[in-house]
Amino acid sequence: MTIFRAGPEHAEIAGRLLYDFNSEFETPTPEAAEFTRRFTQLLERDDVMVLLSGNVLDPTGFAFLTLRPTPYSDGPLAQLEELYVRPELRGSGIGTALLQEIDARVREVGCEEIHINVDEIDHDTRRFYERHGFVNIQPGEDYRMLCYLREL
Repeated sequence: MTIFRAGPEHAEIAGRLLYDFNSEFETPTPEAAEFTRRFTQLLERDDVMVLLSGNVLDPTGFAFLTLRPTPYSDGPLAQLEELYVRPELRGSGIGTALLQEIDARVREVGCEEIHINVDEIDHDTRRFYERHGFVNIQPGEDYRMLCYLREL
């Protein structure tokens, strides 16, 4: 399976995949062209990483990560913003391969921790991440960590 880091020349692919992801789950979303415009700028940055699976003519999925400084380690903290595999290809190992590539690449830049937000009701996605070592609570704690948002 081919997985590669996207550059600005791949912004249209990333934009289309993110639009497809949001549309599939009926999430309000900008159009794919707007995502393309934004990814063109984002993919120039060192603290943004988009990994694509498949190839430019037939992308099968993508992962979108941001890296930010943290006082808790010498390297950045990785936030997995989105992970998407085309619906008809789920269960074929693409998501796992993307996570393995994410793990290798964020370790290369010194990350010691990866965060991902998952909707509580999305049991399949939660099982997927838990199967790959993500936990919803800190070891030894008996409560969930909540993510609060405020739109501006």
